[in-house]
Amino acid sequence: MNREKLGKATWAAVVLVILYVSWKTVEPLVTAIFFGVVLAYLVYPIHRLLKGRIGDYYSAIALTVLMLFIGGLLFALMALVSVNLLQTFYHSLSDVMNWLTALNLPPSIGKFVFDTRTQLLPRVSDYVSSFTFSIPGYLLQLTVLVFTFYYSLVYSDRVLPFIMSLAPPERKNLLEEAVGRLDRTMSALVRAWLLLNLAKSVLMTIGYLLFGVSDVYTAVVAGFLTFVFSFVPLLEGWMLWVAAAVYFVIHGSIIRAVGISIYGFALVSPLPDYTIRPMLVARDADLDETLVFVGMLGGAWAFGLKGILLGPIILSMALVLIKEWKERHALQTEEQSTSLTPAD
Repeated sequence: MNREKLGKATWAAVVLVILYVSWKTVEPLVTAIFFGVVLAYLVYPIHRLLKGRIGDYYSAIALTVLMLFIGGLLFALMALVSVNLLQTFYHSLSDVMNWLTALNLPPSIGKFVFDTRTQLLPRVSDYVSSFTFSIPGYLLQLTVLVFTFYYSLVYSDRVLPFIMSLAPPERKNLLEEAVGRLDRTMSALVRAWLLLNLAKSVLMTIGYLLFGVSDVYTAVVAGFLTFVFSFVPLLEGWMLWVAAAVYFVIHGSIIRAVGISIYGFALVSPLPDYTIRPMLVARDADLDETLVFVGMLGGAWAFGLKGILLGPIILSMALVLIKEWKERHALQTEEQSTSLTPAD
């Protein structure tokens, strides 16, 4: 190997090491950075109106302070309510499991219930404890999200020109189409996410009143928590109807427990997340519903909460690339056939 090849190999190795170390540095904060960008994208129309009057920086600062105030209130509410709700859920689940083990069940069913109780309760307890002790970590994530949100607004007008400058002249049309597809898909995803979560919160409030779980005030609070928890990994809106079902089981109202379980599963979570949401996104983003469904499900599986948005975006980008490849392949085939056709 000559000196030039050795130098290139060394430089490539150094670049790979730097990229790997950079990724490991950013990896724990990817979710916060991602949602900071998404929130900035969501409020960008407001920022565009404000910056014409007070300038980029002051508009970004004002929106960041507003978002920090709202986010701080929501975080404090989720931190307090989530821990109490999880602890209540754990105690209720423990009561239900104790009640089941005390019944005179057949030996095989009794053993199954006992084994489930032995394995399930410690895991739920560990999760409650880990959620409680992870609150400082959530504060750090919130800090990163706020700074990402601010700088995304400040430099929002410079991002697209910078991306376009990276593309070679013959690829600018492809990049423009990809950016347009990204914008439509992201807009459809965010709009569907917000609208569906709002609808689920209203339905949860109605469900609490319809099945007599609580009074109007508590039902409204349950609806609000459904909206908030829909943005929290693992909690989602199902926590509220499960808690209501457990409450009914403990008090002997099995029919109402089954009723609110069916109601919550079908109208709140998780069924609407994988039926209505893909339909809304597919309609607004001009995508196939199956593609959106696979993107959401596979994205959530591969990337966690952010994958619900990332999955459809990645697949929509793949469609743009496939379309470009088909057009180029058809053009090459046409050129070859033309060159093989004998001249008159």
